[in-house]
Amino acid sequence: MEGIDLISQVLAALGWDANDPLVKTRTVAWLAFALAFIFGYVGNKTQFCTMGAVSDIVNMSHWDRMRAWLLAIAVAIIGTSLMAYTGTIDVAKTIYTGSSIYWLAALVGGLTFGIGMTLAGGCGQRTLVRLGGGNLKSLIVFIFLGYAALVTLTGIFGAFRVSVLQADAVTLHVDGLQTLPALFGLVTPVGTLAIGLAIGAALLLFVFLNKEFRSSGDNILAGIVIGLIVAAGWYLTGRFGFGEDPDTLEMVYFGTNSHLAESMTFVAPLAYTLNLGSLWTDSSTIVTFGVASVLGVIAGSLVYGVVGRTFRLESFNSSGDMFRHIIGAILMGFGGVTALGCTIGQGVTGISTLAVSSFIVLAAIIAGAALTMKVQYFLMMRAEG
Repeated sequence: MEGIDLISQVLAALGWDANDPLVKTRTVAWLAFALAFIFGYVGNKTQFCTMGAVSDIVNMSHWDRMRAWLLAIAVAIIGTSLMAYTGTIDVAKTIYTGSSIYWLAALVGGLTFGIGMTLAGGCGQRTLVRLGGGNLKSLIVFIFLGYAALVTLTGIFGAFRVSVLQADAVTLHVDGLQTLPALFGLVTPVGTLAIGLAIGAALLLFVFLNKEFRSSGDNILAGIVIGLIVAAGWYLTGRFGFGEDPDTLEMVYFGTNSHLAESMTFVAPLAYTLNLGSLWTDSSTIVTFGVASVLGVIAGSLVYGVVGRTFRLESFNSSGDMFRHIIGAILMGFGGVTALGCTIGQGVTGISTLAVSSFIVLAAIIAGAALTMKVQYFLMMRAEG
């Protein structure tokens, strides 16, 4: 990753030293906020919802919102593969592409997350979009999801996650990266690009061959914008955010919680946001890419709600409704951290790296959500009958 990136050139033109760690860290955070602001604005405008995409298929055999999700995946894969091919970013330096495949954690985490997002009425990003739109249910989901994620990262849930779901006995270790190019023996820039472009092109064909989808402007807008935002996130942290630590003289990634390249994901960042709020005076806690993304989505959704006059306060209908949302939020917090991501974190961002485990998680999330919807429908019909 040689040469000067575009963001550094802009900062230099403004008279700022892009190599200063503090400038680099703060720039990562502010630009993450800007990207997430667009995400939240467009997400609210288009009603982009991954849980809704699964629900539409299960209940109505309607694929438009799923095609929007697949379009986002296609754009993210193509953008990320091109940057990896040119050496702009190194996808090996992410949480998704390591040499260990925690398949049991991927399955359990994905299934749990899928169940949880159905009970809670939406995934992590949808929770933030709805919160910005005035949905008070989402505030409760935010708090419980974030806390569950926190204790899964470093607390009692974390002990179970590491000792059981990520135990060595249920872990596959591979030589090199656990990506599709590595699986097929094509770990070269050309091989990686070829597989990325092939998958991206196949998804684009599936999406746009449908006449009804081609006339769905909001779904097309959502898919393209969200896919580009994920790719831009990789550029921001993996290109601009990569630099030399003046203390250790090692090359590191500034402004991320994982200290690796990151892009959009919305489970662990909720935990980091709650943690930052409770430890604000601790100088070691900072606004990172993830935290800024959480705040940016809420802000973007709020602005659209006000401008589009869709903002309205909404609360729980009953104590049972609240209970379901709380249980769903806890399951999402545990599942999202265990699976290393959510419908966006693994379902778009992770898959854009072509990581094998990301495909496992995505399939498990969809299966968990679809199964829960079927059970809910069965229980509703039995109650009515």
